[in-house]
This record gives sequence, C-alpha cells and structure tokens, in this order.
Amino acid sequence: MKIDYDILIIGGSIAGYQAALTATQLHAKVALVQPQVNYEFNYHYALSEIGKLTQQCLDMANLGILPKKSEILIDQASYIHPWKQAIMYADAIATNLNQVNSLANLATQGVDVIIGNGEFSSSPQLSFAVNNRILNARTYLLACGSLPKIPDIAGLETTGYLTLTNIWQSLEKPNPPKNWVILGGLPQSMEIAQTLARLGCNITLIFNHPSVFSHLDPEIAQLLIAQLEADGVCVLNQTIVTQVRQIEDKKWVQAGDKAIETDEILVATGQKPNIENLNLTAVGVKCHPRGLVVNEKLQTTNQRIYACGDVIGGYDIANIANYEAKIAIKNALFFPKLAVNYNYIPWLISSQPRVAQVGLTEPQAKRQYGKHEVFVLRQYFKTLAAAQIQDNITGVCKLIVLENGQILGCSILGTAAGELINLIALVMSQNLQIDHLEDLAAVYPSFSEILAQAAREWSQIKFSKNHWLQEFLQSFFHFRRDWNI
Repeated sequence: MKIDYDILIIGGSIAGYQAALTATQLHAKVALVQPQVNYEFNYHYALSEIGKLTQQCLDMANLGILPKKSEILIDQASYIHPWKQAIMYADAIATNLNQVNSLANLATQGVDVIIGNGEFSSSPQLSFAVNNRILNARTYLLACGSLPKIPDIAGLETTGYLTLTNIWQSLEKPNPPKNWVILGGLPQSMEIAQTLARLGCNITLIFNHPSVFSHLDPEIAQLLIAQLEADGVCVLNQTIVTQVRQIEDKKWVQAGDKAIETDEILVATGQKPNIENLNLTAVGVKCHPRGLVVNEKLQTTNQRIYACGDVIGGYDIANIANYEAKIAIKNALFFPKLAVNYNYIPWLISSQPRVAQVGLTEPQAKRQYGKHEVFVLRQYFKTLAAAQIQDNITGVCKLIVLENGQILGCSILGTAAGELINLIALVMSQNLQIDHLEDLAAVYPSFSEILAQAAREWSQIKFSKNHWLQEFLQSFFHFRRDWNI
C-alpha cells in the first residue's frame, strides 16, 4: 500500500491547525483536510472588552466625570447601540488572527492543505476520500470540532433561534435585538450574556441546573452569578423551558411558571461532535452521545485514528483542545505511550472579571482527601495595590492545599485570573509546594502578589501548628535580648 502521509488531520478547528503545525515541526509529512477556510474567531472575546469599556464609561458618567449615558452611548428613543464600532473592532481582530492562523502559513510550513468534505473507507484498506482523491496515511487525527446541540422544546424550531455559530451575524444588523433569552449554562453563554447586558441589552439567562458550569468551584460560581446579576442579567437556575411561541413580532418563552417576552433566543445548551458525514462506523470508530470514544492516549476504537478537542466531548475550551492535539500527534507519529492528564490543565471563562480554575475544587478535594487534611487559603483582590490602582477590587483567589504543602487546585475570580492560573498550573505540574510561592518576588504593584500573600498565610498556619518551633524561637530571641546579641 502506498502511504501518502505520515498523518492526515481532518478538521476545521484551531486544534486541527495547531496539530498540523506540531506534526510538520516534527518533520512528518502531513495533510490537513477541512471544509472551510477560516476558524470562526469567537467575537465574544473582543466584544467582552468593548462591554467592559462601555461599563466603565457608564460608571464614569454616573460619577459625573463624563456626560450621561443618554448623551454618549444610547439614544433612548431610537435605541442606537455602539454596535457598529464594536463589530468593526471585533472584525479587525478576527482579520488579524486569521492572517496569523492562515492556511497560507500552514502551506509555507510544509502542510498540504485540502479544502473539501470527505469520508473514511475501509476497502480495500483504511483511507480517506476527498475531492475525488483517495488519501492513505499511517495514522489519522479527527479535530472536527462540534456543532450546537438543540434541545427538544415545543415550538423552538418553528419560532426560530440563534446559536453560538451565527449570533454575530445578527448583531451586524442595523437594529440588533434588544431583548434576549439565552438558554444554557455553558461558559460561552455566560460570557455573551454579560457582554450583551453591558452593551445595553435586556438579558434573561436560563439553565436547568442548580449552578452554572458544574465543574466550577461552588463559591466562585456564586460570585460569578452575583456579578452577572449586578450587570443586569436576570439569571433563572433550576428552570426548565417547556415551550416557545411566536406571537406577532415577539417570541415568548415559557420557563417554569414564567412567560418571558423577547426579541431573540440564543440556544447554548450544549454541543455535539461534528462527525455526521465521515462514515466512521465503516472503519470501526464508536461514538457516545457526547463525543467519540477514546482511551487515555486519545486513540479511538480504531487504533490508527486519534481524536482531540470537543469532538471527544466536553466543553469547547481552546487550550485543552490544543493540549490534546499535541498528545495525539506525538502518539500517532511515534509510539502511543503518552497519556492525557487534565489535573494540571487550567481553563478560563472570559467574563468580567475573569474566572479561572485548575485542579481540584474545595468540595472535590475534601471528598477525596478528607476535610481535615485539606486547607483552603483565600486572598481577596481588594488587598492588592494593583487592584486598587486599576479600580478592579472585585475578586478572590482560593488555593486548595494538603497538609504537606502540595497544591491540589486553585480557583480565581478577578482581574488577570488567566495569567495567575497559568503560574499555578506550572507550579503544580512541576510538583512544587506552596512554600515555593513565598519565595516569589513579585513586582510591585502587580496581581501576582496575591499568590505570595496566600503562601504567607500558609506559613502562618504551619507556624501556629508547630508548637516546638514557637517555643524555640521565643527562647532564641529572649536569649539574644538578654545578652544583647
């Protein structure tokens, strides 16, 4: 059998792009097959910053520093948003990133880029057919991403709705919707809800769980909900939507015992793998409702086919998908001996302020190790000079530590949470203990000081428990004072 490539990557996600780069840097012969030319940059990252600036302008107006919001942002009669400027800003960022992550860049790195839809075949041997070509590779990687999963709600299909893939086109209209109902507690749904609220929209966020994002620390989740509500988002948890109806030019959502009138509905309840037309059954690849079945080495049930990203289930979180892509590529090209380990992989919710987490939460750690073996170190952003200077004092950093000083996890809500969690993830991955953070000479003023503060709190806890050391130090200093040494 003639082998065309060492690895063939199927997908249109940024994880597929990064996988192709990694493979060619390892001097493999690689091809990337994808049905689309761009990676659909998520505008909510950029619009979130616009929303933050808008909120700051409103706060300054309320303090009398700027004219009132009716004069600078919103004409209450005609409802004119700063949408045009916001979308232009997001478009410019998307253009820049698409140039950085361009197919031309892949091609110059030695990747064969093939635009088109294809499918697997097992006859006479495992291969992939695309654009009337039969491609043979030693191994294959599925990085196809996911599609919105639409809940079975009476009247939803006939009434119409938006998803995370097409919401931004609706915002480019001359008169974007003012009233929104957002279904689902995904990280993206919370980010979008807050951004739209800060840009002047009326938002109702509905999910049928007790709290948002089940993997989030409960205390941090409660603070995040409080921040959303402070920004004007109406949050309805443990609420089931039973039907949707169109009455004249308005949509009505029946949520529990509430009937909510709205202009538009955004469905963000979950994702499903984008694998429908790949003919995976014919090549022995199994799938469960949330994604492809893979082992810890990211092999599917066909050992020559690997998978990464949200095609294997879970949330659409870019850094996790990129981590999986690197593991899958190395296993596929060499020997499948590397296993994924999510214990030290951080993730982020791009809210304002940011939410970040790595490792175990407080309840998880206490269930696993026992409540008397786990210490929770809390430090608040209001104690930081950097937070006071920037007027970003809302936030808390929670470090979860074992009695021996091992860091089990960290949850942060606050400015620079993404950068702080990266540092904690590095410390955890290198098996460093919390004592090492006390040696961190963080620049002043900076948000990194909060980690050194947590380490000092740990030292105080250890000292208070070490009675022998207390007695020794007391005797030592008493001796020096008596002898004037």
